[in-house]
Amino acid sequence: MRSTSRAVSGSRAMSRARSSSCGRRSRVSPAAMGVSIRQAGVGAPAACLSGRDLRGHHICVAGEPAPFTAPFRTQMSPATLPLQRYLDALHDKHQALDEGTVAAYIPQLAKADPDWFGICIVTTDGYAYAVGEADRQFTLQSISKPAVYAAALADRGREAVLRKVGVEPSGEAFNSISLDPQTGAPFNPMINAGAIATTGLVAGTTAEEQWGRIANIMSGFFGRAVAIDDAVYRSESESGFRNRAIAWMLKNFGIIDGDPMPVLENYFRQCSIRASCRDLACMAATLANGGVQPHSGKRVVPADEVQAVLSIMATCGMYDYAGSWLYEVGLPAKSGVSGGVIAVMPGRFGIAIFSPRLDENGNSARGIAVCREISREFGLHVFGMSVSPSLVLSRVFSALDLPSRRVRSMELAIRLRKVASRIKCYCLQGEVAFDGAEFIVRQLIQVAPGADSFILDMHRVSYLAESAARLLLEVRQLLVAQGKALVFSRIRGRAVVEDALRHALPEGDGGYLSFEDNDLAVEWCEDRLLDSATESS
Repeated sequence: MRSTSRAVSGSRAMSRARSSSCGRRSRVSPAAMGVSIRQAGVGAPAACLSGRDLRGHHICVAGEPAPFTAPFRTQMSPATLPLQRYLDALHDKHQALDEGTVAAYIPQLAKADPDWFGICIVTTDGYAYAVGEADRQFTLQSISKPAVYAAALADRGREAVLRKVGVEPSGEAFNSISLDPQTGAPFNPMINAGAIATTGLVAGTTAEEQWGRIANIMSGFFGRAVAIDDAVYRSESESGFRNRAIAWMLKNFGIIDGDPMPVLENYFRQCSIRASCRDLACMAATLANGGVQPHSGKRVVPADEVQAVLSIMATCGMYDYAGSWLYEVGLPAKSGVSGGVIAVMPGRFGIAIFSPRLDENGNSARGIAVCREISREFGLHVFGMSVSPSLVLSRVFSALDLPSRRVRSMELAIRLRKVASRIKCYCLQGEVAFDGAEFIVRQLIQVAPGADSFILDMHRVSYLAESAARLLLEVRQLLVAQGKALVFSRIRGRAVVEDALRHALPEGDGGYLSFEDNDLAVEWCEDRLLDSATESS
C-alpha cells in the first residue's frame, strides 16, 4: 500500500518577534524531518510532526526519521538520470523479444546478428540517452529516404517535386512496380519508386555532384562525415533487379530524365551509408528541431520543408503499418530493412532503435514494441502534445536572490549569505508532460554539484502528467541519496498536481515534503543548510 498525504498545518500569523534571541523560532531539526524526503519501507511507522513546528507544511510521509547526510559536492553520473534508467529497463525488457527474422533479400543484410539491439534518444538541445548497441553501425536503407526527400524539396522547390513524386499512401508493397494511375507519378517518396525519383531530383548536373549533395545532407544530419558500406552497396547493386525495373519504368514515364542507371546507383549508395542508432537519433532530433542539428547548431533543412518531410513520414513512413502506427504511436517515423527505426517528436526529441529482426511488414519488431511503449508510457502521441518543454520553466532564483523573511542573528545572517546560493527554486508553469519534466530534471542535475536544496514551485502548473510526476519523484530520490533535498511548494489543494504525484509515488518511497509557500520552503532549506554547516564544523 502506498503512503497517503496528510496536512500538518499551523497559523502563519505566529509572530516572528517570538523568536529566541538568536532569531530562530522553535522548530524540529532537519534530522527529525528527514523521513519526508528519503526512501522508507512500506508500512513503516509514520513520524510524528508538530503543527507548531512545521507551520504550513503539507507532507506525504511514511517511514522512520533519518538524519540528513552532509551536502554532496561531486558530479553525478548521467547513468543515474531517471530517463536513462528507464531506457536501461526498457532495453532489458525487450531484449528477450525474439519475433521476426533478419532481411535476406539483400544477401549482405542476412549476415546481421538478430540479437543486436540499441536505443537512443536525442533532445532538441542536444542531450543524448543511449543503451545497448547504440553505437554499432549498420546501413540506412529506407531511413535515407526522408533526408534525400528534404534535399530535393530544398533544391527544387515543393511544386517541382510534387510534379514528379506524389504524397499519397500507396496501399501496396514498398517495392511494387507501379505508379499512381491518376498522375503517372510514384505515390510517395517513402516507397522505392518515389525514393529513386527523389534521388534524381537533388541538385547537381552530374551523378557525382548529386551524390555529393546527398552525402552532404546526411553529414549535416549526423554532424560528421559519412561513408558507405562497400560490401552492402555491391550486394544491393548486384541483386537489385526489381529496382532496376522500377528505374526504367520511371524513365519510360518521364519521371527520370536521362540515363536512369546513375540515379539508381546513387540510390543504392544512399541506402548503403553507414550509421549508428546515435546518428539516427541526431537525424530525428534535427527534424524535431525544425531542421537545425542540435549539436552543431547548423541548419540542415529549411524550416518550411521540415513540415512536409514529417507529414510524409507520418502517413507513409512505416510501410503497410503506417496507419496503425499513426493511430497507436502517433509520431512521424521511418523504418529500414536493416532494422533501424526513427521517430520524431516535433519540438522535443528524436528516437532511434536498431534491431535487425523484422516483422511481417518489414519493420523492426523490437523497434515497434519500444516506440509503442515509450509513446504510451509518456503520452507522446503528436496529437496529444502542446508546448515546448523549455516553456514549463518560468523562473529560477536562489535564496541569495530571495531569502526567507525569517529574522536571524547577524552572525547567522552572514553565514547564511555565504551559502544561500546553494538553495535553488524552480518555478514551473503550464502543462508539464514527460518531456517538460525531463528538461527540468536535466536542469537540476546540471547545477546539483553546486547546490544543496531544490524547491519546485508548482503553483502555475495547470497539468502534470503522471509520467512527468514519476520523473520528478525519481530525481528527488536521486538527490536525497546524494545528501541533497528536493521539496515542493504551493501544491496543496491543487488536484492536478497532488493526484499525479500520489499515483506516481514509487513503492517504498517514504514520501515528499511540500510547503504552503516559497518563503516557508526557503526557510526550511536555510535551516537545513545551517544545520549541515554546524554538523560539519
